[in-house]
Order: sequence, then structure tokens, then C-alpha cells
Amino acid sequence: MGWTWRYDSDVTAPDLASPEFPSQADAESWVGETWRELLDAGVGSVTLLEDGESVYGPMDLRPAP
Repeated sequence: MGWTWRYDSDVTAPDLASPEFPSQADAESWVGETWRELLDAGVGSVTLLEDGESVYGPMDLRPAP
């Protein structure tokens, strides 16, 4: 199954489905590049999953005040 992100929000748009990544580093790089788009789409936080099991999170996507 690999590495994926779970979006902690009510967003269910198919175009916002998390891709699957071969490594944790790839998943973290992707969310680092797309967090603004996710936030704009209504995703408030994300949780990293490996093979469906939580690794860490939720991680807030909103910038610190």
C-alpha cells in the first residue's frame, strides 16, 4: 500500500485524493510542495500513513501566528 496522507477535514473531492508514495521522504516532500493548495481546498491538517497505519499527525497546515 505504501505511504499516503489522510486529510483531516470534510473534503471529499476526488481530485484531492492523496497519491501513494514509495517512501516517507517522497510523501513529506509532496506535502511540503502542496500544503498551500490543500489548505485553500479546506484541508486543515494531515496525518501520514504507512500501509494504512498512522505514523504521525495530525499535522496542522495553517501557518503559525
